[in-house]
Amino acid sequence: MKSNILKYCVLFFYLILYVSLTGQQEKQKPDVSTFQFRSIGPSFMSGRIIDLAVHPDNPSVYYVGVACGGVFKTSNAGTTFEPIFENYGSYSIGCVQLDPNNPNVVWVGTGEANNQRSVGYGDGIYKSMDGGKSFTNMGLQNSEHIGEIIIDPNNSDIIYVAAYGPLWSNGGDRGVYKSLDGGLTWKQVLKISEYTGVADIVMDPRDSKVLYASTHQRQRKGYGYVSGGTESSLYKTVDGVTTWTKINKGFPSGDLGRIAIAISPINPDILYIHLEAQNGQSGSYKSTDRGASWEKMSDYSTVGLYYSKIFPDPVQLDKIYVGDVFSKYSVDGGKTFQNIPAKNVHVDNHVIWINPKNNHHWLMGGDGGLYETFNQGQHWDYKNTLSITQFYRVSTDNSFPFYNIYGGTQDNSSMGGPSRTTNMAGIVNSDWFITQGGDGFESQVDWENPNIVYAQSQHGNLVRFDKKSGESVFIMPVELENEPALRWNWDSPLVLSSHNASRLYFGANKIYKSDDKGNSWRLISPDVTRQIDRNTLPIMDKIWSVDAIMKNSSTSIFGQSTSISESTIDENILYVGTDDGLIQTTVDGGKTWTKIDNIPGAPAMSYIPQIICSNHDKNVAYVVFNHHRYGDYKPYVFRTKDGGKTWTSIAADLPVRGSLYTIAEDHVNADILFVGSDFGVFVTLNGGKSWHAVKSGIPVIAIKDLEIQKRENDLVVATFGRGFYVLDDYSNLRVLAKEEELKNKILPVKAAWIFHESNPLGAWGGAKVGTMGDGFWSGENPPIGVVIRYNLTDIPKTIKERRTESEKEMIKKGTLKGYPSKDSLIAEDLEQMPFYFLTIYDNAGNVIRRNKQKPKKGINKYVWDAKALADHTLKPDAESGAASGLFVLPGSYSVELNMFDGEKTTTLTNRETFEIKNPGWATLPAQDLVKVQNFANECNDFARVVYGTNSHLQYLKETVKNLKAGVLVSLKTDMDVTAKLYKAEKSIQDLDIELNGNSSLEKRYFEALPGLVSRISTILYSMYGHSSDIPATQKKSLKLAKSGFDVIYKKIKEVDEELKLVQKDIEAAGVPYIKGSLPAYRPE
Repeated sequence: MKSNILKYCVLFFYLILYVSLTGQQEKQKPDVSTFQFRSIGPSFMSGRIIDLAVHPDNPSVYYVGVACGGVFKTSNAGTTFEPIFENYGSYSIGCVQLDPNNPNVVWVGTGEANNQRSVGYGDGIYKSMDGGKSFTNMGLQNSEHIGEIIIDPNNSDIIYVAAYGPLWSNGGDRGVYKSLDGGLTWKQVLKISEYTGVADIVMDPRDSKVLYASTHQRQRKGYGYVSGGTESSLYKTVDGVTTWTKINKGFPSGDLGRIAIAISPINPDILYIHLEAQNGQSGSYKSTDRGASWEKMSDYSTVGLYYSKIFPDPVQLDKIYVGDVFSKYSVDGGKTFQNIPAKNVHVDNHVIWINPKNNHHWLMGGDGGLYETFNQGQHWDYKNTLSITQFYRVSTDNSFPFYNIYGGTQDNSSMGGPSRTTNMAGIVNSDWFITQGGDGFESQVDWENPNIVYAQSQHGNLVRFDKKSGESVFIMPVELENEPALRWNWDSPLVLSSHNASRLYFGANKIYKSDDKGNSWRLISPDVTRQIDRNTLPIMDKIWSVDAIMKNSSTSIFGQSTSISESTIDENILYVGTDDGLIQTTVDGGKTWTKIDNIPGAPAMSYIPQIICSNHDKNVAYVVFNHHRYGDYKPYVFRTKDGGKTWTSIAADLPVRGSLYTIAEDHVNADILFVGSDFGVFVTLNGGKSWHAVKSGIPVIAIKDLEIQKRENDLVVATFGRGFYVLDDYSNLRVLAKEEELKNKILPVKAAWIFHESNPLGAWGGAKVGTMGDGFWSGENPPIGVVIRYNLTDIPKTIKERRTESEKEMIKKGTLKGYPSKDSLIAEDLEQMPFYFLTIYDNAGNVIRRNKQKPKKGINKYVWDAKALADHTLKPDAESGAASGLFVLPGSYSVELNMFDGEKTTTLTNRETFEIKNPGWATLPAQDLVKVQNFANECNDFARVVYGTNSHLQYLKETVKNLKAGVLVSLKTDMDVTAKLYKAEKSIQDLDIELNGNSSLEKRYFEALPGLVSRISTILYSMYGHSSDIPATQKKSLKLAKSGFDVIYKKIKEVDEELKLVQKDIEAAGVPYIKGSLPAYRPE
């Protein structure tokens, strides 16, 4: 008995513990949906395009496959592009294909089919049945890289896929796969080995059972690369993939690498390949007998790890095009090649589409974006509206009031640009500038002088860029006498000291320090790496000879530093991370170093993309390990609290698929951390116990770097394929971190700058880019105004919402009996729900604005435009009942949330105070803003009367018209009444000229005095768009308008009274209803 009681007690204890823990977990799920990123570009330098799919009947419709940025669609020949692959399981694209029988069916193979260092991986095949509006994953999730998709032109249910397979590891989905049911199921029909996949596949256009597939044995590791082996070859099937035959007669002996293959659309007996081989046998080959034999045409071939396609001309036999650093063409089947004319075009192109109906018309995509030519490359149009730049790193300066953002890109230089502008068009391409060419990487900006920018290109080529003059000084450290050669990373770490604006740290395999802005350097460390000879390490599970194909091509020499961090608390503390998994620390400025290795839970030899010191405790640091270069895509992030002696994982519930690249710590609350992964940004509010995706406003994309701009509390994000994103003022997250359960509450409101946007493009009519057309690109500025976030614990549900919720449960259980009652349905339609509104007060406690809200349960965001009401005219649909007027005066304001429930108003939240500031940019600023505001109030008050009087005059004009008809209808009314109406009409005409001007003169193009309404509108218009004093002319104009209005108002009132008497007499005679009065009714 006692035993049973004990069991029940234990059970009860664990039940209580479970409920408690789950309750805590629920509390740890904050609503971060209102924290929304904005895209700022740029697009003047675009990004790597890997494939194009053009509608066969309408070339103005095509799809753009971006290597690391999803898929875009244009329906207007490239004037605008729409991203259509934003929130799926991959951002990296290998190929895009349209169903030849129904081009509305779009197939996407994810995972770029190249083999260079920055390649992204995918999660299989996707299919859209609606022209890209939605996609479904159709399988092959473990392929990671898709080379090509072919749809049988005779049967759309038959699909072939060239599954390239994982680059960084063995196994996965590799080979040729075939589906007979539109992609629902797949069968592997060509398998080579765990190292070898199929890079490309083509089909004979005469016979869909004849296919050619190129197999490629390759693997890349964090330390090296091999692009070939005995298993690379070319295969052919003539029976719809039942059997395959090697077709390598004429190929060189020895190992082969990647084979690019194309079939002539003019004579499909002819095939072209580019082949990687050993011993100088790489080259261009051609077959004229369907692959039975091959002839080497020339030694030219592309580098297979980055360029992998051949594009035959659809009109001219033996004319072929290839993407390359400088893309080329041959007119003799590959015997000779020359560069495609490409003046003012970016290098490194990957895909060329030649219009089959006009071979002078091409599209070409590459590392610099998308180009179009209509004369075979003599002239090119650049599509500068694709913001797909691949950023490795991001940094910010402290320019005031708007900071600048700097970063380095894949193949598109290091650059800088503004975080926001005053231009109402947004952040335009011309706002950006290059700081260093080549592939761009870490930049740093002098925090004392934002004109001094340190920028670099690949492998440590560092310059000091003068933003003011545009000049650059090359300051890369060099080996001195008797010093061994340095090993620089592709992305070399660079840090500007937070203690001394002249101090830099720069890392190769050793760490350099400069105290004079890079003019001189001194070594402060020994070699910080493991110093392993990478050629002794296995690739594809074996050691390769120096003659292996493309051995270690496009890799950094193994063993370099990859991250440096200086403590903001103690300038002597530095942490260094390496590409071979070591952490090195010093607490004495580099005099001595401590090696940290074998952190429990961290994979050995893992690449360290970032290590950072805490802003709060000199003994705390964070490190990110990225093991994707060894085929491990799990997140690894650790923290030390004792200066590196011990480390604890804080990965917690981060998604298991998604390597990490970067971490940032909030400078106010140490429990708030951000990480960037292969698939987005995550935040923890409790020091890494739980993580939450921050995904509003940003697609699924790789996040390579994060930077917090401390003054503004902005999180700036470097994406690898979609440019920069900014999360403006995330400081409210600190409230969520501190309070487990938010009550009804206005969260702290950040001080807001108010200013008038400039209009350099002549915007009008709501078109912010003026007359630039739809192809003019601009990044987003944040809204001008006050950002107000508030939390609501509950929102009353409507009768209909409550009914539909209960019906859902009954439908699930099958217990729904029928319709609700008629009375309840009527009650649904007539229900009047409470409404919510924000009340804004000035410093004296006066209400200056009420803004109606449509909140949801949880955290809501509202942006008040910081303007007073222009209360001269009602706008019933506006949230405040009228339009906005001038900006309010700078100063202190407060806001609270209220609810009106049909009977009374209830205050739901605290009243939160905030500041509004004016940057004072005007050359001739107003001497007294209070006087400007008072004048505006005077104008608004007068405009309200004038506009209302004019509206009433127009009503009287319509009344006269109706009364004239009433006299004719009312046979009992004396026709002499008409004389009164004609007299009134004449008075109205004269008054209309006074108020609205003389239309008789204006329509005949005579000069005419403005009417009173026009005069007032001009005065009101003159007050907007500036922060200067009101011109004396407008003050005189208002005085003149007021002086003449008394007489006008008196005359309108007299006409009004006269017409009321006439209307009363006519209505007494029983005429039909005349607008403006309630008809008389006498019950019988």
